[in-house]
Amino acid sequence: MYINILLFNDFESLDAFGPVEVFGCVDKYKLRYVSMDGGIIKSRQHVPVMTEKLALENFSGLLLIPGGQGVRPLANNDLFIHALKKFVNKAEYCLTVCTGSVLLAKTGCINNKKATSNKRAFTWVENSCPEVNWQEAARWVVDGKYYTSSGVSAGIDMSLGFIADKLGKQEADDITIKMEYIWNENKDKDNFSVQR
Repeated sequence: MYINILLFNDFESLDAFGPVEVFGCVDKYKLRYVSMDGGIIKSRQHVPVMTEKLALENFSGLLLIPGGQGVRPLANNDLFIHALKKFVNKAEYCLTVCTGSVLLAKTGCINNKKATSNKRAFTWVENSCPEVNWQEAARWVVDGKYYTSSGVSAGIDMSLGFIADKLGKQEADDITIKMEYIWNENKDKDNFSVQR
């Protein structure tokens, strides 16, 4: 299965590369770095990434949408959101990290569904997309084919949760050992929600 990592200028590096580290441990997953126009995309931390241009005719698998400062202008970009909706609908699964959930929410695909986002931006998130059933006290949320995670590092936990759901918990545990990572595996426990 392809793991399509959707990048845009000023995305948060760990939002994308935390899940990349997790999914990259699974041989059956193939990583693709994609963007709407292709070419080099730079993260908020100035990491340049060469991307392929998204095209519906050869799109399949999972779509991962990171967050970051670049979300803010895109959330009100109708052309971007209209294009994104086509890929969200075609994706087998759609995962978001941090405020990437706002871009997903703007497509209307998670109206009346449960989702979460970065707690430091939660008021903006709720106000931007009130049709979504936002869950504040959640490390990540699963609703159908949609997985949404809280801020930045929560994307790693969500990605491990996805692998546990699809390939078994032992697979996820093996990855945590390889990464030397302590997994916050309770998706409903978010220590950061109380700090908002």
